[in-house]
Amino acid sequence: MDLRGRSFLKETDFTRDELGGLVDLAAELKAAKRAGTETQRLAGKAIALAFEKTSTRTRNAFEVAGFDQGAHVTYIDPSGSQMGHKESIADTARVLGRMYDGLGYRGAGQERVEELAAHAGVPVYNALTDEWHPTQMLADLLTMREHADGRPFGEIAYAFVGDGRFNMGRSLLVTGAIVGADVRIVTPPELRPPDDVVALADSLAAGSGARITLTGDPQAGVAGADFVHTDIWVSMGEPRDVWVERARLLAPFRVDAALMAATGKDARFMHCLPAYHDANTVIGAEIAAATGMTDGLEVSHEVFESPASVVFDQAENRLHTIKALLVATLG
Repeated sequence: MDLRGRSFLKETDFTRDELGGLVDLAAELKAAKRAGTETQRLAGKAIALAFEKTSTRTRNAFEVAGFDQGAHVTYIDPSGSQMGHKESIADTARVLGRMYDGLGYRGAGQERVEELAAHAGVPVYNALTDEWHPTQMLADLLTMREHADGRPFGEIAYAFVGDGRFNMGRSLLVTGAIVGADVRIVTPPELRPPDDVVALADSLAAGSGARITLTGDPQAGVAGADFVHTDIWVSMGEPRDVWVERARLLAPFRVDAALMAATGKDARFMHCLPAYHDANTVIGAEIAAATGMTDGLEVSHEVFESPASVVFDQAENRLHTIKALLVATLG
């Protein structure tokens, strides 16, 4: 696997074998870190993180991955550059590309990271856009493999339950299609992934042997699944009346103990985080007050804190998989 100089802007940038190779490398790097035998392969490299949206897991994963491997990492926060304001994305890309060996971008539209990559001249990594979340997919693949006793992805079934229109629903659908998994997108008809994304997944599945299911029946959708994924239902820029309507629409798709039992297996729960599983945050309290759902929104507090929940393994694996991506493309 030779990924040197390659960008990772969306899941389809890498083949099934390349994604698998990155997961293998991440597992090796994770084991080496825990054993204290890690070798630095990025000494002398410099990486910039140009984030137009705030972050906890992604930012820290990139930073610690770089530090562990001997690289210098600069975080550019949402107010720390003129990108798209006083200076075009193309011009910013050409400046940063002359100073850094790789660039991470987190923001809204996919077109922004695509333009950054077109002009930077160095590898660019999509650290989240509205449309795709490819670095999260690497962590999810590693986590599922770990909790499926190393079974190949073609023998793993997983369901995404919730709003399928945005990055997590799209990315889990397409990633599963690439690696040959049994993928279920469980969502109300009006919140399905866009038709072009479904068509892309169907095309990829024809080559990989993946099984693709889209359904509005939560119990049927999760039956036989090894993993149940979800994501937040509302974005903080949305007005409160949207919170209430979204909660009404998605209430039957909430991941609670009954839905986990409907898998018929000892299934694991996954969430990219942050999760509104209680009212112990400012936003969580506001959502609870607006919707009346005090014991979690997209996931119940019971499931989130249960032994079935592997969300913090998933969060830790952001580090190891992003490290693998940096080593493979810059090392």
